[in-house]
Amino acid sequence: MHNKSIAELAAGLRSGEFSSVELTRHFLNRIKQFDGQLNSFITICEESALEEARQADERIKAGENGQLIGIPIAHKDIFCTDGVKTSCGSKMLDSFISPYDATVVEKLKKAGVVMLGKTNMDEFAMGSSNETSWFGPVKNPWDTEAVPGGSSGGSASAVSAGLCVAATGTDTGGSIRQPAAMCGITGLKPTYGRVSRYGMIAFASSLDQAGPMASTAEDAAILMQAMAGFDKRDSTSSQEDVADYVSGLDNDLTGLKIGVAKEYFNEGLDPAVEQSVRSAIEKYLELGAEVVDISLPNSGLSVPVYYVVAPAECSSNLSRFDGVRFGYRCEAPKDLEDLYTRSRTEGFGAEVKRRIMIGAYALSAGYYDAYYLKAQQIRHLISDDFKRAFEQCDVIMGPTSPTTAFKLGEKADDPVTMYLSDIYTIATNLAGLPGMSIPCESVNDMPVGLQLIGNYFDEARLLNIAHKFQTVTDWHKQRPGEFK
Repeated sequence: MHNKSIAELAAGLRSGEFSSVELTRHFLNRIKQFDGQLNSFITICEESALEEARQADERIKAGENGQLIGIPIAHKDIFCTDGVKTSCGSKMLDSFISPYDATVVEKLKKAGVVMLGKTNMDEFAMGSSNETSWFGPVKNPWDTEAVPGGSSGGSASAVSAGLCVAATGTDTGGSIRQPAAMCGITGLKPTYGRVSRYGMIAFASSLDQAGPMASTAEDAAILMQAMAGFDKRDSTSSQEDVADYVSGLDNDLTGLKIGVAKEYFNEGLDPAVEQSVRSAIEKYLELGAEVVDISLPNSGLSVPVYYVVAPAECSSNLSRFDGVRFGYRCEAPKDLEDLYTRSRTEGFGAEVKRRIMIGAYALSAGYYDAYYLKAQQIRHLISDDFKRAFEQCDVIMGPTSPTTAFKLGEKADDPVTMYLSDIYTIATNLAGLPGMSIPCESVNDMPVGLQLIGNYFDEARLLNIAHKFQTVTDWHKQRPGEFK
């Protein structure tokens, strides 16, 4: 059952082949069996999941036919979930039980999904390898000595190993797409503002966006349909009408113009990964698409810009975690200053502290113009590059990550090298564009991701382009040996 898509499972639930309770039990058993090797979950909600499954079975019996009713998924532990621990992978929030649901959780609950639990992640979504979590690193199911990518590594690992049908993730600089690529699944980062950020613990408010992580583009489309839409509780939420993501999946690709940027195939890209990505683009030519050479001249600046903008925003967002109202509090503080400093020193991990310090520095008097303001100006230049590119093409393709999944600990002592693993994904967040990663030909038995970047609110087209590729290839059907 764990190798079936949402559409196949929905059909099985309707026909009475199995119930949602049976399906949920199957996944809970797989979590018990395998998650000890992967550490992909922080919290498992066995009792409430089975209760939600029973309710879903009642809804199906009553004749409701939503495709997500009774489907077991997991939520990244960055989404507030009523009555369930929401830790954000941090000691700071280890004791925090959310009193409400995030909009994404609320919408999916309404659609009938069963929440199996909350997945592990880099602390406060800061990381590219899922090694910064206070709950320990997540392992890649394809090689348990390798990283799954970050920050949504727990979600990617759980979907890849068949511990849940699909999962939610968030993407600030590649945190859905990069782990999707490294774990061989499909991940979509929607246009900024397409999915509500209400109840999603903020890292960098102008960059964060929630999206689906699943085995196939079709599953991602079904999830996206339930997640997307305007939310009056989120001031950054867009009022743009939500497209029908499912009905256009089989649209013909004849005449599709694929932009290939030379900047995405420079030094630093593994030659075998490059070959895999170029072979995938060739596949699109067979489907009737054509290639257009484009240039994104400022894309090389996206990493330095991101690592000024994102830490600046995080230093502001994380100032609320002060040991006073909720979260971790140090023992026996001498005074208020001691309470603040020790609670934050003891509650945050090394990477989070590093980014808070960088951000506070970039926003400080005397440095604001030199760093933060300059970064925002370059951000506009990056956005303008994309606007010009989309005058020539319909979609941009390239690698999601420069290499396949690297070994645990390999880049832990070198933050800059770690930051460069997001070099191809960051620019889309800076511009607020939608991006996707889908599996293409593996290298040395490790997954490779093909990145698709679309124009604003063009998720339906991206999902169509991804789905058509998956109808003529089977890379998305590959499963890691031990977890088949």
